[in-house]
Amino acid sequence: MSDSFVSRELASQPQMWRTAAELFPSVASALPQPGERVAVVGCGTSWFIAMSYAVAREQRGHGLTDAFAGSEYPRERQYDRVVAISRSGTTTEIVDLLGALGSQRTVLITAVGDAPAAAVAGEVVELPFADEESVVQTRFATTTLALLRAGLGDDVEQLAVQAEQALQVPIADLLDAEQVSFVGRDAAVGLTFEAALKTREAAQFWAESYPAMDYRHGPIAIAQPGRLVWSLGETPEGLAEDIARTGAKFVHHDFDPMAALVVAQRFAIALAERRGLDPDHPRSLTRSVILT
Repeated sequence: MSDSFVSRELASQPQMWRTAAELFPSVASALPQPGERVAVVGCGTSWFIAMSYAVAREQRGHGLTDAFAGSEYPRERQYDRVVAISRSGTTTEIVDLLGALGSQRTVLITAVGDAPAAAVAGEVVELPFADEESVVQTRFATTTLALLRAGLGDDVEQLAVQAEQALQVPIADLLDAEQVSFVGRDAAVGLTFEAALKTREAAQFWAESYPAMDYRHGPIAIAQPGRLVWSLGETPEGLAEDIARTGAKFVHHDFDPMAALVVAQRFAIALAERRGLDPDHPRSLTRSVILT
């Protein structure tokens, strides 16, 4: 395994998820309760985690849940609770939004409990154990989702076991690809966006993402020999066969989409290193976007 920060951080995810599950009872009152109308906001990776959780929460019957990019939150709309996700707690859009929502119940999930966003949030759930040195996010994002899924009653221990298996999946045969499209359904859609983002960030590689059922509605036109179509979670009937006819390679692992994301993270980092890039310091990116 590489000696980069991000490689070590992504490898630590099974234990991080277990730690989040152990933490959950002590922070449960700050997190969404069954029946509440909830909005979840974030930027970049945090937004994609919000998307995945929002779908999962509604599917489990816990109540209406919307996900927004921090800049796109509809401030005229009222929710019982607004959950903001920010690893650093310094992202301008999140700090500004929390500061403007004084009349609504807000909670920040962050790795840094004394960050600017924490000062304007109603409640703070801190995950310092999941903080990262790499600019590229891996474990903070998935640990946040593990915590939120614990609140839905999901078996986080089983997810951690699958993540351990995902760390062992061979990926060398995928690294010669010239392009990858990630697809998924339901709560996996947000995670496909995150898989593609990791691949673009770390490896400067052509990666796209789509809802799996929508993939046939245009994007399949770019599928061809030498390219990958990578499914996270449930795959629609017949899609693998449709992709095979294009000559593209269909990739799927029999894991929960959150554990399957770990394989995609490894792919992104391995690609970066193969291309001579530093996956800890992607081009044009910083740990947090702070606007002045």
